[in-house]
Amino acid sequence: QVQLVESGGGVVQPGGSLRLSCAASGFTWDYYTIGWFRQAPEKEREGVSAISSSGDSTYCVDSVKGRFTISRDNFKNMVYLQMNSLKPEDTAVYYCAARRRSLGCLAQEYDFWGQGTQVTVSS
Repeated sequence: QVQLVESGGGVVQPGGSLRLSCAASGFTWDYYTIGWFRQAPEKEREGVSAISSSGDSTYCVDSVKGRFTISRDNFKNMVYLQMNSLKPEDTAVYYCAARRRSLGCLAQEYDFWGQGTQVTVSS
C-alpha cells in the first residue's frame, strides 16, 4: 500500500523557518521523483519543488528560490523541504507527491499523494 505522510507544519512568524518531512512507503522508492506542492485557500494547487531519485532538484515558483531547499534521504525513504524566511504568502497546506518519471511541477502528473500538512505564517 502506497503511503506518503507529511509532517512538520505549524504556525510560525514571518521570517521564521520550518522543515517539512515526507515519509514514503509501499513503492519502489528509487524510481520516483518526489514533489512538494501547496494549496492556499481558494487557490489552485501549485508545485513548489521536486527532487528526482538521483538527487536533481527544481524549484517551481520563483518566490521560493533562495528560501526553500529540498533534499532527499534514500536510506530512510524521506524527502525534506527546509523553508526559511517564511512569508505570510507561504501560508498553505503543503503536500508531498510521487511520480515515476523525471522532474516536474504539474500536479496532474503525480501518481500518489499525501494528506498534507498546514503551514501558517502569521504574526
